[in-house]
Amino acid sequence: MKKNLILLAGAALILTVSCNVKKSTPLTRSIKDYAVVTIKTPSLEGITDNGKEVLNLYRFAADEADKIYWDQYFGDKATMDAVQDESAREFAMINYGPWDRIDGKPFIEGYEIRPAGANFYPADMTDEEFAAFDDSLKTNPYTLVRRDENGALKTVWFHEAYKENIDKICNYLQAAADITIKESVRNYLLKKIDALRSDDYYESDLAWLDMTDSKMDLIIGPNEADDDQRFGAKRSFGAFVLLKQLEKTAQIDQLTKMLPELQKSLPCDEAYKVFVPGNESDIYAYDALYYAGNYNAGIKVIAVNLPSDPKVQSEKGTRTALLHNVMNEKFNRIVFPIGKLLLEGDQTAHLSDDAFFWNIAFREVAHGLGVKETVNGKGSVSEALGAEAVPFEEMKANIVGLYLVCNLMQEHQLSGIVTKEDAITTYIASLLRSERFGTGSALGRANIMIYNYLNKKGAFSRMESGKYHIDYPKAEQAIADLAGEILKIQATGDYQAAKAFETEYAFVSKEFSLDQHNIRLEGIPTDIRFIFEK
Repeated sequence: MKKNLILLAGAALILTVSCNVKKSTPLTRSIKDYAVVTIKTPSLEGITDNGKEVLNLYRFAADEADKIYWDQYFGDKATMDAVQDESAREFAMINYGPWDRIDGKPFIEGYEIRPAGANFYPADMTDEEFAAFDDSLKTNPYTLVRRDENGALKTVWFHEAYKENIDKICNYLQAAADITIKESVRNYLLKKIDALRSDDYYESDLAWLDMTDSKMDLIIGPNEADDDQRFGAKRSFGAFVLLKQLEKTAQIDQLTKMLPELQKSLPCDEAYKVFVPGNESDIYAYDALYYAGNYNAGIKVIAVNLPSDPKVQSEKGTRTALLHNVMNEKFNRIVFPIGKLLLEGDQTAHLSDDAFFWNIAFREVAHGLGVKETVNGKGSVSEALGAEAVPFEEMKANIVGLYLVCNLMQEHQLSGIVTKEDAITTYIASLLRSERFGTGSALGRANIMIYNYLNKKGAFSRMESGKYHIDYPKAEQAIADLAGEILKIQATGDYQAAKAFETEYAFVSKEFSLDQHNIRLEGIPTDIRFIFEK
């Protein structure tokens, strides 16, 4: 259904600003950039009393994951709780620390630019010192690098560093396992307990993918590497508590067996398609009930594709979780208004919430495509590309996902839902939204590079009126070309090519700066933040 009329007046928008602030400051404007959305609990019809208690236990576990994340990203949360300025303290809660997620700069006095390695490494550790550190665990996703009593580097497993929080999470998961009536849920929770206490997630990943008969879901643990912008290795804790949308999930179930076919259709050399994704992948639509940790920090995630383990992806596949209720909030509050403001009048008819949904769905599917190991012996893509691995993975997912949507429409496998023009138009409106995330995050840099590449290739042009005109044939070609270029860089582990690409395209253009000025004048928020209904 295309959104030709959006009623925003009745939306639940709450902006909490200190009453003592007598004039607008850059900080209060930043707070207003995050519209507050109340996440209401959907109907729990069909959920037993035991099931409702399981949901409560999931939320308690998520809160402990949130505490771990504070330490991983910043350090002691109590330091931010003690900030006297109410606006600064509130903004620190949004950003999980004193650094603005958009540009990485501090907004609280006494702090330098955000450390590229967050709190995973000693702040005073040099690259030379790390290179000379002879420990095979130093790049393990589930270890911290710390100093011993003599000042030398050492590694510490997550389960040792965060034992108190891990024990609490495991106690909540054990209690949930004891009362659930679903055997698949019990198996997953018990495997997850083992994983959290050993930092070996293989069995729990398999158990999660086997948990297909539960309406409730919990994603918890160290899953995302985007906070480690120094080496792209360490994974951050986060959590979602989710409720499956059965009707919407049934609509997309037809796509779950298409991964091998989609892999073959990628616009790149055959040598870069050698990875064979598992054929048991699934795509579920959910209502998000609760966010915590990495997923709740700054810009809110609206979809995830997990597990990240290449072995699990190859043997069994992945699960794409589409957070439909939050997706709708972002489309209605941000993507659609930006599209109406910045796109040429007749092209705004192609703005579509369905297209937004499918673009996001295939973005997440694309995370499971391409290759995970380089084809020329350089090890994993993550190891070969280092700090470039995360932004290039984000670029790949976005642009390959869009390429797949356009291809499937051309082959009439998504016909009747949206058109290619809908997908491209809605994507570009969303790109103008997400480019605002800035260079301070891997996702922001990825979107800036995509914008500049598509602009250079003539996919769109900004007219004197400030409106964008999309050239659909050129856009299709540019999408395919960019997808092929990224897939090649990943498959060959070409770090120098990745750095050269970033040098050429990772800059904020004059046009984009003007767009941001116009968007701000319209009062369109950068993103959202949550009040969770209990």
